Amino acid sequence: MTRLNEIPFVKGHGTGNDFVLIPDLDGRHGLSADQVRWLCDRRRGIGGDGVLRVVRTEHMPEFAEWSGIAEFFMDYRNSDGTVAEMCGNGARVFVRYLRATGLITDDEIVIGTRGGLRTAILRGDGIITIDMGAAHTAEADVTVRANGHEWSAVPVFAPNPHAVTFIETLSEAGDLSQPPEVRSGDLFPSGTNVEFVVPEGERHVSMRVHERGVGETHSCGTGACAVAWAARRRDGVEGGDTTYRVDVPGGTLEVTETAAGALLLTGPADLVAKGNVLLPL
Repeated sequence: MTRLNEIPFVKGHGTGNDFVLIPDLDGRHGLSADQVRWLCDRRRGIGGDGVLRVVRTEHMPEFAEWSGIAEFFMDYRNSDGTVAEMCGNGARVFVRYLRATGLITDDEIVIGTRGGLRTAILRGDGIITIDMGAAHTAEADVTVRANGHEWSAVPVFAPNPHAVTFIETLSEAGDLSQPPEVRSGDLFPSGTNVEFVVPEGERHVSMRVHERGVGETHSCGTGACAVAWAARRRDGVEGGDTTYRVDVPGGTLEVTETAAGALLLTGPADLVAKGNVLLPL
């Protein structure tokens, strides 16, 4: 007979990108890849694009030195159980949880992530901004194939890897239940997210995304940042702070690239349910 471990959970989303949060402040409930996959299963588990384990940074051996700056660490996993560097929508949901549970009271905090320390600013209307740091590209020929089409793509690391692909209409990408084919040499050894992007107007784009380890999602925060970064350079916009509106299937995000190169991701975060889950051991 399968033994069960009852643990608390919270369900939340940022523009439709949904997550299962597992509070584990003392670092006692490390999750296996199988458990993450089970939690994210939309028929057998709770369902989500990923899992956010909420742990105090002092209990993360690799990152404990940050505990004096960031009390809390976002241990993020994709729905297939793999670890990712960062999740912009997840970070907003993570911070919303910290505020809702009284773990934080300040309007500006720093959290730890595998992509580095990240500053979050909370507004009174529930909108949260995450400083995602700077993005960069690489000298490489990247092509993306999907739905019988092939396009050149821009590689962007924000810090997750992305292949940003500008197309005529979002429907051109077709069914994204399976990963698009990406040819990039050895640029993406652990795979990449693929964004399909359509310019909609001045500093305004829409996008669809296939996330590595997840599939097509309603939104992707690091993807929105990568898209805004690539669109700014495609549009030839130079100097000063620049804000792009990025429409995703789950809503709208704003990405501001500062004069110093930081990408500020702004959008909503909602908590929708809480309870206990019987997690298979």
